[in-house]
Amino acid sequence: MQRLKAIDPKEATGKAKELLDGVKAKIGMVPNLMRTFANSPAALEGYLNFSGALGGGLLSAKLREQIALTVADANSCEYCLSAHTAIGKMVGLDENELVASRRATASNARTDAALKFAHQIVVKRGEVLDSEVQAVREAGYSDGEITEIVAHVALNIFTNYFNHVAQTVVDFPKVTLAAA
Repeated sequence: MQRLKAIDPKEATGKAKELLDGVKAKIGMVPNLMRTFANSPAALEGYLNFSGALGGGLLSAKLREQIALTVADANSCEYCLSAHTAIGKMVGLDENELVASRRATASNARTDAALKFAHQIVVKRGEVLDSEVQAVREAGYSDGEITEIVAHVALNIFTNYFNHVAQTVVDFPKVTLAAA
């Protein structure tokens, strides 16, 4: 059962209504994550602004979704795993890429390096080794791109942890977590 209520966009008021209306206008629906974030318009606005800024960054939509899948799987977030699998399909990831991303791997060496780096950021709580930064750099990533990989990991940790606390009901085609 969901621990924090999801705000019905039809009943929202003030800043929450404005933000939820904006989400609906942009993507045609209001996911439960956004509805639940709407309990705090500041948190919802912060998420939307951070996500929007990164969406205009250096990393491709495919890589952004692959990072989200890597992080969701590492953090056992079924909501984000389900949402980013659906979004990943929309941006052109195939089934093999979706599954591989969950394991922090990719057939493309450059993408593989980014996913492995993102995974290390999660499991090491940011305390990565010089050699891990060097490996992603040697794969062709600039300091700006490395910065954005870290930012995407942080954004996804935020949503993963929020969903764990809220126990957000999955409103995307459900993707089940692999057995531990």
